Amino acid sequence: MVRPAFRAIGATIVPEASAMDERAWSDLEQVVEDALATRPLRMRRQLVLLIRVVQILPVIRYGRPFTGLDPERRTRLLDALQNAPVLLLRRGIWGLRTLVLMGYYGRPAAWPEIGYRGAARGWEARR
Repeated sequence: MVRPAFRAIGATIVPEASAMDERAWSDLEQVVEDALATRPLRMRRQLVLLIRVVQILPVIRYGRPFTGLDPERRTRLLDALQNAPVLLLRRGIWGLRTLVLMGYYGRPAAWPEIGYRGAARGWEARR
């Protein structure tokens, strides 16, 4: 079960996400799941492993998992991981960040926040 850790990571990457309700989180997760559906099983397993590593890594330094950290420590940890000397880890964190941002801003409820007014009818719908 990686949902609590994923949500904590998501709220760290996009602080506004911490105010989302269950419906909004479900929408975000659906966008991410749809994007991952076409990816190889091996890649999806690696993503789950990365989320688990992010969850347990702070235990070494802070004595508590990622979900138990305050926002400042969460941010510092993710920043350190995205700049880690291990290329695979950096790529994983950047990929996870991309998924969170896509999930957050890919929700129709977020479109007004960013001024997105796209419509299936194209420019004609804007008149």
